[in-house]
Amino acid sequence: MRLALFQPDIPQNTGTLLRLGACLDLPLDIIEPCGFIFNEKAMKRAGMDYLNIATYRRHNSWNDFLDYRNQHPDEYGRIVLLTTHASTPYTNFAFKPNDIILMGRESAGVPEAVHKLADSRLLIPMNKNARSINVAVSAVMVIGEALRQTDMFPKSF
Repeated sequence: MRLALFQPDIPQNTGTLLRLGACLDLPLDIIEPCGFIFNEKAMKRAGMDYLNIATYRRHNSWNDFLDYRNQHPDEYGRIVLLTTHASTPYTNFAFKPNDIILMGRESAGVPEAVHKLADSRLLIPMNKNARSINVAVSAVMVIGEALRQTDMFPKSF
């Protein structure tokens, strides 16, 4: 299981998700360009002291990410996009251990080409009058369900 962030805009969300990855032994892929300067100082501020135990890979572009995915099929499986433009609730989806949970930009989601390339598109059922849930909170909800289904939570307790 992996979490991929498509051109994230907000360093605090990226830091929160790096911390989540560190705590759950969940690797992250950060697909650039980011909407902020991605450097050690900014990420230490956002991810606190967890950055040194987080496993993450930066990709210069969407195409670089896809190339890397194709070169590592054991680690990188289906692209599962979390989007408000889906009809399948994440709770009705059968996750697999090598799925990539893809999160879009906070400001704009993902482009149509990325949307079409996703193997699955999932939504979080919510109040019809609300626009969206924070990207980090959304990722936590879906990652929790995906790890539960695949029995991939760390066994350190």
